[in-house]
Amino acid sequence: MLDINKVAKQLPGIGQHLVRENAANQQRLQLAHSSFQQAIKRQTEITRIQQQWGNRLFFNTSIPVEPLDTRIDIAAPPAQQTVLATDGSQIAPSHHEIAYCYLINVGRVMIHYGQNLHPLLDSIPEVFYQQEDLYISRQWGISTEEWLGYRRAVSEATVLAELGCNWVNPPFGFDDNVNAVSTPTKPRVPTLAMVDGSLVYWFLEQLPADAREQILNPILAAWEELRVAGIPIVGYLSASRSIDNLNFLRLLNCPHEVPDCPLYCGGETKFPCQQFEGVRDTTLWNTQLSPGQRSCWWKSTSRILDYYDDTQKVYFCYLNVGTEIARVEVPAWVAQDEELAGMTLSLIIAQVNKGYGYPVALAEAHNQAVVRGADRSSFFALLERELIKNGIKNIGTSYKETRKRGSVA
Repeated sequence: MLDINKVAKQLPGIGQHLVRENAANQQRLQLAHSSFQQAIKRQTEITRIQQQWGNRLFFNTSIPVEPLDTRIDIAAPPAQQTVLATDGSQIAPSHHEIAYCYLINVGRVMIHYGQNLHPLLDSIPEVFYQQEDLYISRQWGISTEEWLGYRRAVSEATVLAELGCNWVNPPFGFDDNVNAVSTPTKPRVPTLAMVDGSLVYWFLEQLPADAREQILNPILAAWEELRVAGIPIVGYLSASRSIDNLNFLRLLNCPHEVPDCPLYCGGETKFPCQQFEGVRDTTLWNTQLSPGQRSCWWKSTSRILDYYDDTQKVYFCYLNVGTEIARVEVPAWVAQDEELAGMTLSLIIAQVNKGYGYPVALAEAHNQAVVRGADRSSFFALLERELIKNGIKNIGTSYKETRKRGSVA
């Protein structure tokens, strides 16, 4: 039980600390703004340095593919549109429960606008209990709990592709041989597929090759299905903590002849180019973008993208949706199509407006996916009844779990 009175005594210190940090961040933001203005004039030079020395940097940068001072006003969305979204939740495995298994629940949403079609809001649960599901990751030194998170990402992507490509009576047209088509078709109604979070699965980079392929290949295959159907997929990041753009500006502040981090800064704990630590990309772009505007497109240089197809390399921009600066990530084939990219961003702003600050399709997908405490209890009660029906005796949770659920003091 939390003693709120003891917590209250610590809060004044937190408040004072945040005041000091805010003042320091304002100074760092001014430095970042000054560096940004310099970078506008020296963009070609900095880009060349990044491309030449990027593999020698201790930090990850991105590369602008348009002029840094690009500001594009996003047009109004079309009256007819369809938005798809998925999100996931889970019941993690526990040796203290009546059975060692886990559940992935994927919420799915399909909302049609201006078409007189009913929306789809439901979830797809799947229980994993076979030995190959529970212990396959142990051969790579990956815990079942960690593997569950990776499997959830796969489920979200495959369900999203199914919504876009195989749903009954889709609002777009393509022939029965869509899987054999290599060039994207064009939906009859502008359609957008959304996921919450990044399309750059950087956390898979350190996995063994076999493990990474089991997770990444199905995701990229799902994205390819969407590409062939002509449906752009978007990773929407609210309150992004990314500093890719600011890291690009750090190349201006390197005091050495070349930015060779291992050679010059191998033993440093704080790098001399790190002059605006604590400032995020969104903080900088908040001073640059008006509501309804986007920044230039940037190409991510994360190492995990080496395993992506060229058409699926991730590009991103920052978008002022009115309530915040959102980071919007799309595959290369979307960013490189100016008309499609503009339509995609217009649908995103429309979703944010309909959701009062956050895309309504993503919010509803989360609500459909989330597994609450009562849902968890119902799942294990149903499982217990099924085990008893099959003649299994002595079913129960561990003594530890039983005691944690109630107090005798």
